[in-house]
Amino acid sequence: MEEIHPQLKEFIVDYCTKYKIRKIDAGALSLDTSIDLDLDIVDIEIDLFLAEFAEKFRVDQSKFSWYKYGYPTGSASVKVIRTVFGYEAKWVKRLSNHIYKPRFRVSNLQEAVTTGKLL
Repeated sequence: MEEIHPQLKEFIVDYCTKYKIRKIDAGALSLDTSIDLDLDIVDIEIDLFLAEFAEKFRVDQSKFSWYKYGYPTGSASVKVIRTVFGYEAKWVKRLSNHIYKPRFRVSNLQEAVTTGKLL
């Protein structure tokens, strides 16, 4: 399995720490990690996240559109489940994934770093 680019992993952890989004374990990040579901970066925060990502990695995001992925808005049900049960248990992750389909993953960011374009 392909590894996450170390600078990308560092960027994600630093971003989440800087904006106090969620405590992230760098070892748990994978290419399959969802930006909107697992990291809980949604709504306006996702636009800020992508802007900082594009600036840091000098990625062209001029042709990027949410039409391909669907705009990540989050889910109130998932927030309640996370608050009550946490998000570490596998059954909570599966249930959350069933309720809210992730739209944007770390693999999309990795591809953008490689190609220089966020599509």
